[in-house]
Amino acid sequence: MTQAAFPKLLSSQIAFDIARTILDGFDKHYRLFRQTSQRAKRHFETGAWAVAQQAARERIGFYDQRVQECVQALEDEYSHSELTDEVWRELKLHYIGMLSDYKQPELAESFFNSVCCNILHRTYFHNDFIFVRPVVSTEYIETEELLPTYRVYYPHVDGLRFTLERVVTNFQLDTKFANLDGDIAQVEARLKLFFGPDTLEPNHQIQVLSSLFYRNKGAYIVGKGINGNREYPFVVPILHNGQGELVLDTVLYEQEQIAILFSFTRAYFLVDMEVPSAYVQFLRSLLPRKPRSEIYTILGLQKQGKTLFYRDYLQHLKHTSDRFEIAPGIRGLVMLVFALPSFPYVFKVIKDFFPAPKETTRAQIKEKYLLVKNHDRVGRMADTLEYSNVAFPLARFSEELIAELMHHAPSLVEIEASQIILRHLYIERRMVPLNIFLSKAEQAGNDALIEHGVVEYGNAIKELVVANIFPGDMLYKNFGVTRHGRVVFYDYDEIEYITDCNFRDIPQPRNEEDEMSAEPWYSIGKHDVFPEQFGVFLLGNAKIRKAFMAHHADLLTRDFWQARKQRILDGFIEDVYPYPQQIRFCNLASSTSTPITLTTPASATPPVYTSPYMENLHNE
Repeated sequence: MTQAAFPKLLSSQIAFDIARTILDGFDKHYRLFRQTSQRAKRHFETGAWAVAQQAARERIGFYDQRVQECVQALEDEYSHSELTDEVWRELKLHYIGMLSDYKQPELAESFFNSVCCNILHRTYFHNDFIFVRPVVSTEYIETEELLPTYRVYYPHVDGLRFTLERVVTNFQLDTKFANLDGDIAQVEARLKLFFGPDTLEPNHQIQVLSSLFYRNKGAYIVGKGINGNREYPFVVPILHNGQGELVLDTVLYEQEQIAILFSFTRAYFLVDMEVPSAYVQFLRSLLPRKPRSEIYTILGLQKQGKTLFYRDYLQHLKHTSDRFEIAPGIRGLVMLVFALPSFPYVFKVIKDFFPAPKETTRAQIKEKYLLVKNHDRVGRMADTLEYSNVAFPLARFSEELIAELMHHAPSLVEIEASQIILRHLYIERRMVPLNIFLSKAEQAGNDALIEHGVVEYGNAIKELVVANIFPGDMLYKNFGVTRHGRVVFYDYDEIEYITDCNFRDIPQPRNEEDEMSAEPWYSIGKHDVFPEQFGVFLLGNAKIRKAFMAHHADLLTRDFWQARKQRILDGFIEDVYPYPQQIRFCNLASSTSTPITLTTPASATPPVYTSPYMENLHNE
């Protein structure tokens, strides 16, 4: 903000009152956010999985609800004539002063922006009125509660095993462990291998975040060992064993395993944080390649994630010169997808019209994307960032891309001087489309890579099924491959709940005329699905068919789908583990859950797939 923008005296009572109203709105939001996160502990202790999932879904909507409440209160109280430019400038300065002792200043600044941008026209989105850059530092903010951000333990004092027991018992879970001593011994054995021979040196310490990370049916201890300038991140999952007792399930210490646990393809954690920036800083020491925006998002602070993502995007634009272009792959009927080659994300715009056989509307598509946002993504659906009125530099758009936008989505495009503004779009992590992945693998004669892609494709579908998601359009082009070789679904316009689908076998033809008919001789309802037909569209390639039939032939049977549907209708919530089965301490026998059967390629390590399109991708 320039010196001229500073009023000599903050004299506007209206500005002060509005600032107070906005901050009160944020306080309400974060209070409710923390209460939901705190209640997650009790849901986990009692195994109230359905209640926990509902609470996690409802928490996602808290932010927008509080913003709208605040906007409504301000619009009811003040007329537009009272909100002069001078009032807006003073309003921001008053707000900055109120944040001096706040533990979540970065979140409060984003909340301020959300309220203001709901009231102001986009031409006012500049430094004087909103927080284009953060103003209040989040460095060295200290908690005022009895619970620090993280606890420090010294294994050389009492030994590693007793230290690990203290780590677990300090969380004071009100549920008995089945065999805590035995579990601790297994954790100790794994960590000794990981930490090496220096475990008991005086300068060795273990730091553990003070709140557990809750998601679905698991709670996670997140920590790291520190020895001099070396750090060793680790995560210990805590699960129920099906008999009302707890177990330590494994130890995650490989960078890839921890990255997948915190992946953009998974539901948000519920974590009680007084100082969220301190948690983000700790997690970045575990995952140094993961952007802060994604860490805030996976902690359930998705609006802050959006704010930081957009700032990162603007910085990237300033330091690059490549042009936006149509994304590689088969062009979709519903979305126009474009990308900046140097930026690891894609931009998706809903078209104004959809050719046959698509029968949908923009509103219905937005509902599908909202469904995915609120649903458990089980590591198999990409999270998306939704934006309105995004300005791009016109000179960075290829002529082909501009022509495509003006043809397919003219209602969403506005050109102003040197900018092109898109009124609505989704931004999503970039992946290699599975059809391209498989095609390149075949061209290279890499049968192991083909098998890996097909196995992961089937696993992705099976994990979506237990989350009550039917992909709808299961063509390979609607799935992507991450840097870790995981297959993820990302085309949501045809998804349905499994429980809304009617899985059927194709009736036997009644006569020769039926058998020779080009059209179905049987009635087909709107939600009817015939699994045996999937192979017609998916298995034309002999190598793909061989791998598919070896690992996932059950996906072509009605029995598989109907059995899973019935379990969901019966109220079962299945176990979907965000880490490999083979690293678990034991196979838990559960009376309430039958884990889905996933297959693993012959190679324990996914074959390497290199592509220029993947070079700039972050860790998953």
